[in-house]
Amino acid sequence: MTVYYVNSATGSNRNSGTDQKSAFATLSKVESLELKPGDSVLLAKGSVFNEQFDIKYSGNESAPIKIGSYGTGAAPVIHSSGDGIHSLYASNIVIENLKISNVGGSGIYGGSVTNWTVRDVEIAKTGLSENAGAVTFRSSKNITVEDSKISDVKGDGFWIEKVSGIKLLNNTVTSANGSTADAVQVNDSSNILIKGNHLDQTDASTPKGVIALVRATNAVVEDNVLTGGGFGISAPAGKNVAIRDNDISGYHGYSWSFAVGLGDQGNAQDYDISGNHIHDGAWGVAVSGPSGVSYTRTNIKVHDNVFDDLSQAALKVDRPASGSFYNNTIETGTKATSISPAIADAHTFTVKGNQTVANVETALASPVAKTAAVAEASADPAVVAVHDNLKIFTDTSDGHRGSLLENDSSDNDTLVLRRFGDETVGKHGLTLTGEYGEIHVDREGNYAYTLDETKLPDHSGHVSESFSYGINDGSSHHSDADTLTVFIHLDGLLS
Repeated sequence: MTVYYVNSATGSNRNSGTDQKSAFATLSKVESLELKPGDSVLLAKGSVFNEQFDIKYSGNESAPIKIGSYGTGAAPVIHSSGDGIHSLYASNIVIENLKISNVGGSGIYGGSVTNWTVRDVEIAKTGLSENAGAVTFRSSKNITVEDSKISDVKGDGFWIEKVSGIKLLNNTVTSANGSTADAVQVNDSSNILIKGNHLDQTDASTPKGVIALVRATNAVVEDNVLTGGGFGISAPAGKNVAIRDNDISGYHGYSWSFAVGLGDQGNAQDYDISGNHIHDGAWGVAVSGPSGVSYTRTNIKVHDNVFDDLSQAALKVDRPASGSFYNNTIETGTKATSISPAIADAHTFTVKGNQTVANVETALASPVAKTAAVAEASADPAVVAVHDNLKIFTDTSDGHRGSLLENDSSDNDTLVLRRFGDETVGKHGLTLTGEYGEIHVDREGNYAYTLDETKLPDHSGHVSESFSYGINDGSSHHSDADTLTVFIHLDGLLS
């Protein structure tokens, strides 16, 4: 295991390169060596290298080849008319504590490589032609990039294609520019973790977005801050994709702009979209696609998110899909859903247990949105109860056109109201008035229970509330009726 030193200012290629006083001068000298597992190549801080660095040899899992730095001062810099660091087929490589800037291609390019870790690397002004990502990996396996910074590049920040095993952790991407540029583009890859990154496309000159996750399998996108761009996360096709606990904002400029979009480039199956704060944009979550194609969109769960300051609806579903939209918090002034009549009539995408609040800040301050509603209850005499405080006691239904329960069952724990026929409900929905409050059902099947605090008895515990409705279609053919009794659990609802 040999350590090689390279110093562009004081080194010489006639030196041995094996200690700091006899450092090499150029990267090309290192390329002429046959590096072995466990070897390290350290570049002197303050050095500037005007050449592409080709990594030709492999380490092994217990003894990778390391490319790093030594000394004090600014990180060593690589400039090149080609790529900054380039490799084909090498495995078990660690690259750390460098800067790569003003290169014609990628800052780092790896093709058919395995077990690479890139950490604490700064990349700027890459891609003088926009055909490359600042960090590019193709047809590779087990790639980790962490604690690195990418800024002001032409092309994608990350371009990753046909890679199994990806970890992008705690990186920053600012302004990935170009007509086809995203901060992160991942295509046809699997076993993906994108976590803890700050990705900002606010000032980028691109009509695209922040993360494009195309045909992914087994992907998690969590705890990221995503800002700007034409969209936040485009996950148009894939399987087993989790998008959770992200802050997504500032995406707009187009009528179609969305925070999370799926279903428009292939089959989308088993998506979990939860815990995100989605704000300052157009659409929230868009389940959509081109007409005339038969993609499947199944088991799409959108829950426990917070939506505010949107010009369009929190949820859009305008193509055949199955899934659910539940336990979300939506600020007043943001429309909850835009679901096409055909999808609503098919009852394949359920909407339940969502709440509207005047200010989402209280919801965001709490680990769950339910606590926000509890906090508002003590200050507002008319409060919207969260679904966990409203439980079904009995249900009697003869309804044909739409019953109070999604499944006519009295043992459900939460109130799930079925969408009613448009002719019956009318454009303003249906309001059922009880002794202590009202249930309002809109045409999309969303419901809210509004509790009038002033009508409550002076005790805690449970209060029983009964509702009934009857409809007639204007002819003698039939009428529908349903009666529902619920418990209001006062404990924990009001302080």
